[in-house]
Amino acid sequence: MQLPRMIGPLLAPLALAAAPQPAPIVTTGLHRWQRIADRQVRVDKVVEDSRCPMNARCVWAGRAIVRVTLREGTRRRTVDVTLGEPIPFAGGKLELVSVTPEKMAGAQPKRPAPYRFSFEYRRGKTTA
Repeated sequence: MQLPRMIGPLLAPLALAAAPQPAPIVTTGLHRWQRIADRQVRVDKVVEDSRCPMNARCVWAGRAIVRVTLREGTRRRTVDVTLGEPIPFAGGKLELVSVTPEKMAGAQPKRPAPYRFSFEYRRGKTTA
């Protein structure tokens, strides 16, 4: 009757492998290469940052658009990426999921914090 006790530990790694894995998220600053999905991404420029300040009420949430360079092997391509809108990348989807710091209404600091950009990558075919 030892067989049932042995099956559980043998099947546990298979169950973990079958469980959905969280999508990798990487955070980077301007002009810095960051590895994601065995490829690289670099934010070259903030094209637009019209996000509603976090301490204000707005009729429109606004948007953030960044120009990125994507490097896959020796190939490079430049594309504008909008916050919350996935783009095709490396056989999956790349999405800009956050931009910090949050905008604030009113007086601004003399030296604002540098921008930070977080990207999420999902493998395979996903709906945008």
